[in-house]
Amino acid sequence: MIRFEHVSRRYPPGIDALKDVSLSVAPGEMILIGGHSGAGKTTLLKLIAAIERPSSGTVLVRGQNVGALKPAALPYLRRNLGMVFQDQKLLFDRNAFENVMLPLSIAGFSPKEAGKRARAALDKVGLLAREKALPIALSGGEQQRLAIARAVVNRPSILLTDEPTAHLDPETARDVAAILRDFHQVGVTLLIATYDDALFAAFATQRLILSHGKLPT
Repeated sequence: MIRFEHVSRRYPPGIDALKDVSLSVAPGEMILIGGHSGAGKTTLLKLIAAIERPSSGTVLVRGQNVGALKPAALPYLRRNLGMVFQDQKLLFDRNAFENVMLPLSIAGFSPKEAGKRARAALDKVGLLAREKALPIALSGGEQQRLAIARAVVNRPSILLTDEPTAHLDPETARDVAAILRDFHQVGVTLLIATYDDALFAAFATQRLILSHGKLPT
């Protein structure tokens, strides 16, 4: 489903975020991505979503070379991807329901179908009763769950999460981890960049440890 073939990503002025990384992810796997701060975890996820492009090598997602996709093709790629990054990019002038509705409106769903899907996603993460709340009125854990609801409302086959339990208290972190495990158990391919290995280790199919942009050989 996902393949990296000798992928490197260099930023000016010559900073290597990833160096000659090769890996393979099969459908339905849960992959934990570990490593020190600055090891390249976020860059790896962004390459899968074509938010970043490789400086060299090839990134394949469902057989597509995503580094070579034209801008017009990116929305079609991302319909199969859910993304939860540390900067959640929630819209603070819209309520929880409207935040989750946004990807569906962009994708052209009818208001009726979009509303049904949005409420189902909010219900899955335990926020249906808060659908009218603005993000500023939500706790940090609730904001993270809202970001997850928005990421999965399109029912993606791949979910990319960057430190999904960072800055959360232990109980809330366990709740968020349980939500992600539930998606994995219904067949979603999950890639999690995390320091909290213990929350996911029992369910992970692979554990990748980056060190200064490299995977151990």
